[in-house]
Amino acid sequence: MNIEELRKFCLSQKGATEDIKWGADLCFCIGDKMFCVTGFNGPMKVSLKVKDDEFDTLCEKPGIISAPYTGRFKWIYVQNAEVFNDKQWKHYIQQSYELVKSKLPRKVLAGL
Repeated sequence: MNIEELRKFCLSQKGATEDIKWGADLCFCIGDKMFCVTGFNGPMKVSLKVKDDEFDTLCEKPGIISAPYTGRFKWIYVQNAEVFNDKQWKHYIQQSYELVKSKLPRKVLAGL
């Protein structure tokens, strides 16, 4: 998966928006809460929220670490895009979207 495919897939999620934060990070959000973050420059590197029980196992894989600043909330940082194939990328992006969406207040969900 490349950055354009990632962008297209993220924006295909119901209610998803994109924003640029911190000057160089492309953030995909649901209800103003991030579910996927990537940079514009260099090779694709991505931060995603994962299930609590998957976090440690994923962080043991070469090319994946606990995300700086958000790792305590079970976010991973994929430093090597080759770690996942396209099907896995879609799975983890969709899962991150669903995990973040599930924590949104009912009022916000109703507005989506």
